[in-house]
Amino acid sequence: MEQITNDWERAVAFHGHSCPGLAIGYRAAKIALRELAAGRAGDEELVAIVETDACGVDAIQVLTGCTLGKGNLLYRDYGKHVFTIGDRKTGAAVRVALKSGAWQEDENYRNLRERVFNGQATPAEKELFDRYQEQRLQFILDAPEEEIFKTEHVKLAMPAKARLFNSVTCAYCGELVAEVRARVKEGRYACIPCAENYSRGWGVK
Repeated sequence: MEQITNDWERAVAFHGHSCPGLAIGYRAAKIALRELAAGRAGDEELVAIVETDACGVDAIQVLTGCTLGKGNLLYRDYGKHVFTIGDRKTGAAVRVALKSGAWQEDENYRNLRERVFNGQATPAEKELFDRYQEQRLQFILDAPEEEIFKTEHVKLAMPAKARLFNSVTCAYCGELVAEVRARVKEGRYACIPCAENYSRGWGVK
């Protein structure tokens, strides 16, 4: 197997393909690590708070070492290309946000993207879309960072380190569930899917 020698190639290999979204996370991670004078976290030395679940998060994981499994990648469902990286050792944190004017999406591009994603695009349209995507990808990778990102040092209340919890067995499906996430149903432990929430429309979870 060919050795992967640079961060971009590692991010692409992990994500599965190159795309503009991955490039956003790649540039953001590079900026944050530089500003923090930090390297990739082997454990929980760094913390990443991401405000999107889009492609760029994969690059954040690869470059910073902040992952969902280690508990130092925290997701906020805000729909924004914003990434805050904090260093537990120094207490420093950097927030990197994609600027609204980083590129303009005209109506033709949006219509073309919709046709491609809906499986309605012709081969010629797919080829045109791929060219658009490659242009955007190269722009994100090569543009001066101040043109596409707003970077600021911020105060960050570092979240507690990940904890390990005991497991209990759901009395209804027989599967293990972390004790802290278990519910009680008819006097027995139940996992969330088996608990059958009772809310009468009030949205209680």
